[in-house]
Amino acid sequence: MACMNEEGQWIVLMGLLVAVGIFFLALIINQSALVGQTTAEGVLEFPKNDIRDLREAVFDYVRDYEDLLSHGYDDDVKDDIIAISLERKNAVVNFKVDPKVEISGRNLHPVEIRYNNGVTKYDERVYY
Repeated sequence: MACMNEEGQWIVLMGLLVAVGIFFLALIINQSALVGQTTAEGVLEFPKNDIRDLREAVFDYVRDYEDLLSHGYDDDVKDDIIAISLERKNAVVNFKVDPKVEISGRNLHPVEIRYNNGVTKYDERVYY
């Protein structure tokens, strides 16, 4: 019994340690791939360009607001912007233009913009 060969036990023990190490490495690689994927999806789902396009259309509307109001076309143009956003971007959009107020010596329109596409909600109040 004193001369028992123990090399086989060491081989089995080292094989077990290598297998556990490979398992943990595979688990870590799998988790990092998932985190990278969800981060990329979050970036892709944020409609930054859609919001920029909406702001540009609303600011064009506000720039011509006085002329549109005097000719009675203000509601038509506003309804068109809302309908186009819903049709092309699948986003519920609403905006409101209030009468001019004086801010820092300039007369500006307060504008409220609301955007919601089911994933992203964006609210803004700006003076233009």
